[in-house]
Amino acid sequence: MARLPIRPFKITALAAAAALTAAHAAAQTTATQLDAVTVTGRAAPTASVGGWGDTPLAKTPLQASVYTSQQLRDGGAQNLSDVVKFDPAVGDAYNAEGYWDFLAVRGYRLDQRYNYRRDGLPINAETKIPLDNKERVEILKGASGMQAGTSAPGGLANFVVKRPLDAPLRSAFIEWRQPGTVTGAVDLSQRFGNDDAFGMRINAAAAHLDPMVRNSKGERQLAALAADWRAGPGTLLEAEVEWSHRSQPSQPGFSMLGDVVPAPGDPRLSLNNQPWSLPVVFDATTASLRWQQQLGSDWSFIAHGATQRLRTDDRLAFAYGCSAEGNFDRYCSDGTYDLWDFRSEGERRRIDALDLSLHGKVDTGFVKHTLAFGVLRTRTRDRLPPEAFNPVGTGNVSGTLFTPPDPTTFGDTTLRDEDSTELYLRDAIAFDARWTAWLGVRHSRIDRGYTQSFTSPSVALSYAYMPDQMIYASWGRGVESAVVSNLPIYTNAGAVLPALQSRQIEIGLKGATDAFNWNLAWFDITRPVTADAGACDATLLPTPSCTTQFDGSDRHRGVEADLGWSGGPWSLRAGAQWLRARREGSSVTPAANGLQPTNVPARTLKAQVAYDVAALPGLSLNAAAKVESSRMVLPDNSASIPGYSVVDAGLRYAVKSGAGTRWTWRAGIDNLLDKRAWRESPYQFSHAYLYPLAPRTLRLSMQIDL
Repeated sequence: MARLPIRPFKITALAAAAALTAAHAAAQTTATQLDAVTVTGRAAPTASVGGWGDTPLAKTPLQASVYTSQQLRDGGAQNLSDVVKFDPAVGDAYNAEGYWDFLAVRGYRLDQRYNYRRDGLPINAETKIPLDNKERVEILKGASGMQAGTSAPGGLANFVVKRPLDAPLRSAFIEWRQPGTVTGAVDLSQRFGNDDAFGMRINAAAAHLDPMVRNSKGERQLAALAADWRAGPGTLLEAEVEWSHRSQPSQPGFSMLGDVVPAPGDPRLSLNNQPWSLPVVFDATTASLRWQQQLGSDWSFIAHGATQRLRTDDRLAFAYGCSAEGNFDRYCSDGTYDLWDFRSEGERRRIDALDLSLHGKVDTGFVKHTLAFGVLRTRTRDRLPPEAFNPVGTGNVSGTLFTPPDPTTFGDTTLRDEDSTELYLRDAIAFDARWTAWLGVRHSRIDRGYTQSFTSPSVALSYAYMPDQMIYASWGRGVESAVVSNLPIYTNAGAVLPALQSRQIEIGLKGATDAFNWNLAWFDITRPVTADAGACDATLLPTPSCTTQFDGSDRHRGVEADLGWSGGPWSLRAGAQWLRARREGSSVTPAANGLQPTNVPARTLKAQVAYDVAALPGLSLNAAAKVESSRMVLPDNSASIPGYSVVDAGLRYAVKSGAGTRWTWRAGIDNLLDKRAWRESPYQFSHAYLYPLAPRTLRLSMQIDL
């Protein structure tokens, strides 16, 4: 895909020019103070990812989090994975510098191909998704069968794109982050034409990437345009397109050394420091068109289509295993490891989606129905070229051994084609002002070279025992589809397994007063597991003797609690999750029953506090803390990493000039105490990896709104 002629600092220079222009205007006027703005938790009133349209999140029978662009900026978030700072139910799941983001929700890792949405339509998250042109990020927690055809049971992540505003916007942003990352961005919105019928919003950003991890310098750019046309009463046409590019070396994980979990070392060290190491390159183009038409006072029709095209060069000096000691899931006891030259260049992924839906209200006697029904058609085409994965020698955890490369590719191009059609119906049935039944069902038909159909129902009942306070109970299913490997050792090679239907039960409590808002939920999720039974050593067996079959389940039960409070100059948001995740019902490996999955903490606490300084209006001090319990490193629970705590601190100072220009300065220190700890322990590619907590990092930024 041809790249747009945008250079890393061109947009940064534009942001700086806008800042200088605003500074000149401000110098001609008398500066006055701007009242402090404090964000305390979930600012957005709705979460479209929940599937209930414009119904306020506080009134829906589910748990979800919404993070606005300002919240993400105030918290220093650069990537999707940074939302793990805020929500105790959301965790790291193999988040490496320079690579795409992995999230785990309620202990289940989200599937990059099926658990991500953009304005509600499915996308592929096997890329680095920029946040500069996103109005908010929504995280649905729990089974998502009603919202998605196939998906892992943890939940969904949805990116909501910035759209033209009613009022003009001229905003420039520049940030420096230790040791040398510089980001510049502009956000422009304007309406024009008769009665402001046309709107346009432009977002552009560029960054020189120089993170704390050594040997990881890179660059990224973004250009995005969103436009709309209010074509007539009740008619709205919206179009947008986004182009992004990112080039940066990725970061291999550390690992166990023999049977020992080592103490965390230098978090700045990267094992991807070979002279031949190349960056991972992500190029993405995404576009959408949406038509919304009012059909009378109570009904509307929406046609929403989108396309996403990705091109990726995935390259890494890959540390994997220790053949010298016969351990292929960890490094050698002396700190060495097998080093591989991995390259998969020219990966191409495309997904096209079209959603047609009707939304409306119907009264049947004293019962009020809020209805939505529609059809979603999705087409996916992935082309993964021949790759290199070649042993090139030995490396060590000090990063002092160097090897020659071997970029020889092998194999054929892998084709992954998929078509799906989903029919869905949702009905919120209000019996009176207090009782509401929430019914949803989605029927899916997928074609992945095989054809499979299944239905995912969802049922909930809520009771508003006081204004703005409710209790609810819900039950729902999620679905995944799996096929047995085609290797000749399998007795059922290539067989399509029955749909893997996960199940969730949830009981929740929500409420809000002038000073407080809270959420409390108990959940129980069961996910079927497949395993290989029989003699499955491919090197020893001349005939098929291995069978893939259902083998019990992964069961995650837990409690989530979330509390927000504001009083005078103080505001607080705190949340906790207690999670019991266990393997159950295995007959193939009975010893696994009762074990805790890897990389899943049992207890998590996250809190943010802010204080508005009365002596200097516009100044707000803030701090955040995260505490996590231990995580298992190996599936047999024979090794773990200890829990840890980390504290961040920051400030936000906002003033307004007489000319109306708003200036916002932000400063933050992540990992204030420079704590050393293993942040996560993903068991990925049948290998135990360890990722360290980032060192203390300073960030400074300035935002100008004209």
